[in-house]
Amino acid sequence: MAVFLSRLGRLAFRRRGLVVLLWLLTLFGAGFAASTAAAPPADTFSMPGTESQRAFDLLQEKFPDARADGAAARVVIRAPGAEALTSPARKAQVERLVADLATAPQVARVADPFEAGALSGDRTTAYAYVTYRVQATELTDAAHDGLTEAMERARDAGLTVEAGGDAVAVEQAMSGTGEKLGILVSAVVLLLTFGSLVAAGMPLLTAMVGVGIGISAITALGSTLGLSSTTSTLAMMIGLAVGIDYALFIVSRYRSEIAEGRERAEAASRAVGTAGSAVVFAGLTVIIALAGLAVVNVPMLTTMGLTAAGTVAVAVLVALTLVPALLAFAPVRVLARRERGQHTGKPLSKRQQRREARRAARRKPNLGARWAGFVLRHPVAVLLLGVAALGTVAVPAASLELGLPGEGSMAPHTTQRQAYDLLSDSFGPGFNGPLTVTVEAKDARTAAGQVRAAWEGVPGVAAVSPATVNPSGDTAVVTVVPETGPTDVRTEDLVRSLRATADGLESRTGASAILVAGQTAMFIDFSRTLDDALLPYLGLVVGLAFLLLMLVFRSVLVPLKAALGFLLSVSAALGAVVAVFQWGWLADVVGVDQPGPVMSTLPIFMIGVVFGLAMDYEVFLVSRMREAYVHGARPGEAVVTGFRYGGRVVSAAAIIMTSVFSGFIAEDNDFVKMIGFGLAAAVLFDAFVVRMALVPALFALLGRSAWWLPKWLDRLLPDIDVEGERLNHRRDALPGGSARQDHLVG
Repeated sequence: MAVFLSRLGRLAFRRRGLVVLLWLLTLFGAGFAASTAAAPPADTFSMPGTESQRAFDLLQEKFPDARADGAAARVVIRAPGAEALTSPARKAQVERLVADLATAPQVARVADPFEAGALSGDRTTAYAYVTYRVQATELTDAAHDGLTEAMERARDAGLTVEAGGDAVAVEQAMSGTGEKLGILVSAVVLLLTFGSLVAAGMPLLTAMVGVGIGISAITALGSTLGLSSTTSTLAMMIGLAVGIDYALFIVSRYRSEIAEGRERAEAASRAVGTAGSAVVFAGLTVIIALAGLAVVNVPMLTTMGLTAAGTVAVAVLVALTLVPALLAFAPVRVLARRERGQHTGKPLSKRQQRREARRAARRKPNLGARWAGFVLRHPVAVLLLGVAALGTVAVPAASLELGLPGEGSMAPHTTQRQAYDLLSDSFGPGFNGPLTVTVEAKDARTAAGQVRAAWEGVPGVAAVSPATVNPSGDTAVVTVVPETGPTDVRTEDLVRSLRATADGLESRTGASAILVAGQTAMFIDFSRTLDDALLPYLGLVVGLAFLLLMLVFRSVLVPLKAALGFLLSVSAALGAVVAVFQWGWLADVVGVDQPGPVMSTLPIFMIGVVFGLAMDYEVFLVSRMREAYVHGARPGEAVVTGFRYGGRVVSAAAIIMTSVFSGFIAEDNDFVKMIGFGLAAAVLFDAFVVRMALVPALFALLGRSAWWLPKWLDRLLPDIDVEGERLNHRRDALPGGSARQDHLVG
């Protein structure tokens, strides 16, 4: 592989104009296709195989006019003081509000609270249920404005009016501050790392080219493949991260090859042959982690993972071809200013030679080499301290509570949260999380009546509504109101209890199906789906990556410690998330309005994303150690060599990624804030504790055993030559060596 990639790098370096032109044509072509493509479909959410999904599909089929997927708003009205809404003046104001809501754009129907019995026992609070003809993602600004204006007129009349539901515009929005801050910090770190504006700008430029192509392709194929507008969210975040990392690694290796005295084309060729091999396998681990999200069997997560994996593949191709082509346009300007004079192609003057000799004599081992030497002298202390620190931070993860964000967890000043609290105060906490029971039978009305009678006295049930039957009479809907709130553990127990008794009721009532659904049940099903898929997903991703790393490093212990280190860092990151977002520690600093359960999707997202980035750092750092070891260095010397050349690059990449993810903490969107914090913590722990401390400590303790591989397995595995050993043999075999090759390519 190293020989093939070195040839590819040399070709890109020699044909720099053609390569850049092809990538620009690809970028503009993808952009044009995206601009002319049909609008992407609206976001849809499904969970195949769950009871909630079966109930939803049945309602779609049996109640087509009800638009089970249509947006809805529940407008809560409360009279001032203890005044009753049934007084003539207040009743007239409520009826005027209902009339205003009915005339708003895209509204299908408004249920009058007086006719629907939506009045509290003390008659001070009521709610009007508003249904829309379209899904929440298809609501126009005019529809949102119509709802807001109707509520404002009622407030001006003296009523307290708040609204909840998916038809209400969410105040949280992505401002783009995180992305801008991340790019700014990336530029500063790259400039400090390389000491060259050109070298700092190259990874940013190539990363944005890769992300631009990936996102444009997703948009262009949106209507054809059913990719919604939010599918590209993960692709953008990961594409930017790995794009910078991969270009950074190749540019850094090119600078190292130049510093060792190689000619420009040879330096680019070897950089792509060696560092490019690491990029390929690092990219494959990320692709495996993202494509593995298909194991969860949630279509939304599957499409997000596959599209992000495609963007990573584009980033790998960009790093292998566009980066060496751009290096050919600025072969010297990517070097630090103090290093350019000796690599201009002109012979050095005697004065310059003496100055370079004095500088070389004063040159000390860099910080990475000094740190590796320290760890090699104190491996046990570093190992114990690192494991103890991460283990302590991981302790809160044992109390992890998963859930989906609801209106009860929103900020107290939002209208959704205020509507939630009003309904809880006046109708009971379970009113915000009703269960929708769908009964399918030949005589659905009779069967539903028997279900209602059986469940009215069940502990934990506050009320059961009369059945609503479809025109054909074969399907009915009953609403069960729990005594406890949507996020209460007792509500989850009630859902399980009702579902457990449904089988017996089916045989007694003659029903073919009794399905317990609704938003609360859907949350429970979603969390359970993710919980059931977590271990298989982890096993698949870690198992495949283990085999891949064993192929790369020809070792059993190196991939094993890489996987164990990842588990330690992701556990510590989850512990930090629990402490801040669930327990409320440092909530004011981070900007958490309402501590509560951690998003159900967060652990599986963190495993996929962090595993990919962790393996990036592992491959980048250890591949240089492996290269030195294969070329004859002792185990300790190989570790120092790996840190001398790779420590600074990995540190820069980790700081960039931590900054990029930390920038999203400033967003108002709760999920974005949580995932930004979690990913930033995970990258920080994995790069600076696991890869930079625990890995060299383990290498020091294991010695040559770290590179042990059974002989039978060594013969079985193909030799892919990531360390570039064959490049040396090939170079030595050519007449004139590298100098002759560089003369041929100019």
